[in-house]
This record gives sequence, C-alpha cells and structure tokens, in this order.
Amino acid sequence: MHRNLSESWKNILSAEFDKPYFKELTGFINKEYSNYQCFPKIDEVFSAFDNCSFKDLKVVIIGQDPYHDENQANGLCFSVKDGIKHPPSLKNIFKEMATDLNIEIPQSGNLEKWAKQGVLLLNATLTVRAHQAGSHQKKGWETFTDFVIEQISKEKESVVFLLWGKFAESKMKLINLKKHTILVAPHPSPLGAWRGWFGSKHFSKTNEILQKEKKSTIKW
Repeated sequence: MHRNLSESWKNILSAEFDKPYFKELTGFINKEYSNYQCFPKIDEVFSAFDNCSFKDLKVVIIGQDPYHDENQANGLCFSVKDGIKHPPSLKNIFKEMATDLNIEIPQSGNLEKWAKQGVLLLNATLTVRAHQAGSHQKKGWETFTDFVIEQISKEKESVVFLLWGKFAESKMKLINLKKHTILVAPHPSPLGAWRGWFGSKHFSKTNEILQKEKKSTIKW
C-alpha cells in the first residue's frame, strides 16, 4: 500500500511502516479493500504525499475522513475528482476563497493544484468503507497521521497549519507554536460556515505569512 511513496517522504516515514500498529493497519485495510468497496482507490490512499513533496511543503490543511460516496475521494482532504459535484464543505471553501481573493469559484473541485504548490491536504483517516462515514477510524490511521504532523513540526520551519473545526484544532498539541503559524476557523461544513468560516480570510492570510517568510505564495 505504501510502497510507492515518493522518496522525499520515505526518509521521514519509512521507520513507521515497520511498527506493529502499521502492520496491523495494513492487514485491516487489505481485508477491507478485498471484501468491500472502499475509498479512495488503493493507489490513491497516499495521494496527499504523492502530490506534495516534503521538501516543498509549506501549508498543511487537516481533514478528518475521506468522502464516502462514489467517485468523490481522491486521497486529498476536501478534494474531489474532476467533474464531480462539489460537496457542501468544498462549496463553502470555494465561496470564502472567492470572496477573500476576489476570484471566481473554480469549476473543478480537484485540489491537486494546491498540493503541487506545497499544500499537504491530510485526512486524519486515509480510507473509508463506501457509504459508511468514519468506518476506518481508530484502526491505526490516526497514529500514523499524528506522527506525520509531529515530523513536519519537528523537521520543517515556518509552516502554516490551517485548522478548520474542532477536530482539526485537536491536532494543535502536535505542533510547535514557536516555529510555525496556526490559523483556526470553524469547519466549512454548512453547520459551521456561518459561525465564522465565512470571513476567516485564511487564503489571503496564508499568503501574507508566506510572503513574510520569503516563500512563494499559493495560487489558490
């Protein structure tokens, strides 16, 4: 499952793959994918890492679970495949982005172009059984993705972490606040959007921070 991970991440994560919990997790995932329909496709499970090299990483967005309906999940949090209708949270992300940056809402909900510019779009749980939200939670993925966040905090400088909603906020304890910037907002889902997601301006704020750090900005 992880054998095709890009070199820039392998150095950081390879020791984790040999730990008992990850071997157990791999066994569970293999069984699930053999017996049930699961998302994303097995070769897209590590898309967040494949599309954003460790070297180029400068922004992290943390999601919870992949989309669990047909053809939606593509391994990047909040992102869907080209041509797929934007789910409610993504709609609200694009609405805020368009207002914040005075740009048009993109037609495609595929966020690969963000990832390729150094935005790690990391779900805490990287897989899900079709139509069963949260079905692969607490099987080991969270241990792995917490380790990823800790390694980014430890090994990188001046990363911008965008924590949207209570779940993402709970990851704050893994991040060194002296080295990195954290921007917090309510979740962009229809429930949280009117409680402060709209008007949070995280897209322009992120670019201001990157500019100050002499890093190239993101073309959202």
